Amino acid sequence: MYSIVNLPDFIFAARPQSYVHGHVSFIIILQNQKIKSLYEFWKNVQNIRNLLRFSFDMFGENHDIVPVPVLGLTYVSCYGNFKKIKRETFREKPMATIKEIAALAGVSRGTVDRVLNHRGSVNPKTAEKILEIARALDYKPNKAGIVLAAQKRKLKLGVILLGAGNPFYEEVLLGISAKAAELAGYNCTVLIRQTEYSLKEQLLAIDELTEEGINGLALTPYNDNAIRRRINALYDQGIPVVTLNTDIENSRRIAYVGSNYYRSGQTAAGLLRLMTSGQVYIGIISGSRNVLCHTERIAGFQSVIQQYDNVHISATITNQDDDFESYEMTARLLKEHPEINALYFAAGGVYGGCRAVIASGRQYDIKMFAYDMVETTKKLIEKGLIAATICQQPFLQGSKPLDILFTNLTTGESPQSEYNYVDLYIRIRENL
Repeated sequence: MYSIVNLPDFIFAARPQSYVHGHVSFIIILQNQKIKSLYEFWKNVQNIRNLLRFSFDMFGENHDIVPVPVLGLTYVSCYGNFKKIKRETFREKPMATIKEIAALAGVSRGTVDRVLNHRGSVNPKTAEKILEIARALDYKPNKAGIVLAAQKRKLKLGVILLGAGNPFYEEVLLGISAKAAELAGYNCTVLIRQTEYSLKEQLLAIDELTEEGINGLALTPYNDNAIRRRINALYDQGIPVVTLNTDIENSRRIAYVGSNYYRSGQTAAGLLRLMTSGQVYIGIISGSRNVLCHTERIAGFQSVIQQYDNVHISATITNQDDDFESYEMTARLLKEHPEINALYFAAGGVYGGCRAVIASGRQYDIKMFAYDMVETTKKLIEKGLIAATICQQPFLQGSKPLDILFTNLTTGESPQSEYNYVDLYIRIRENL
């Protein structure tokens, strides 16, 4: 409950936030009192302290009440040591309710519900006031209510993965499946599509899932303005999008889950530097230029390589993460550039490219670096054909986007971070 105290200078509501070993933390909402600066706050801090002591007389003797300012808001936080306080009053931290927020804001519970759950339109000033009070009270949605609401909504989440047949996505799909099984308990369905590296196919998959009534979408985006516009249109329709494994710039997706691919390219360059000597001539085998993670990996790689006088990039080729295509293109690359003594696989097609190296008889003359720990890559590392691979937690890349979407759709909470980078780890033959 709130203690409402009327004083000449202030009208405020005090709500206990915690009670531990005699220490009670309060949130004080100061009506019509905007804290504009630390100077202003501390200039009047004695008045505030006296005010608080007066108001807490009903609870017994108090010691050292310390207000803490929060600039720009109409509340302050304070804490004190109360030796003779009625313990039964603050046995545990009470939970803020929509009813309490509504009373302080002077609006109906329905209005508060619409603001907190992003349902319907509310006057922006009223909405901001409600959100300010909710933050001050550390309001948390009732978990049981969230579960019930989610079950009633029968949510549908869509997933679209680029690169059908790319073995990297096998473990991503394991993460998706694990999270989908968990969400099934909340009456939430996950619909999955895999496409080739095709703008047309990805747009078609988005349209299909939208027609099936998805509430949110996890997507490895084809880097094109048409996809960017489609993501923005989905956002306007109330369908949030989370990108995974690769991102798309300047879109209204709510979060990205995957590696920092520029940094991963720099890491690959550092590995090459450590594991080679003398004059090094590199051939780069990349995936589609319409996938941001591919181009950014190369950009990060080049940013480091250009610092080394003994390291040279002979040529860069692209494939569609296809082993057959990679075999043919790598064989041609080695024929046209016999000086190459290192290969950097910035995307898929690693197995096909390594087969081309073996066919040329140069498998022990060329240092090869790749990404991810698919089964074929693991075997090639064991044989000493691939020097090192950089791994990027594919399971988490599958599960976390669905977790973000479900939380956003059920609680209205935005993701804690826009960029959710997974950890990178390096595998060589000695630490498999």
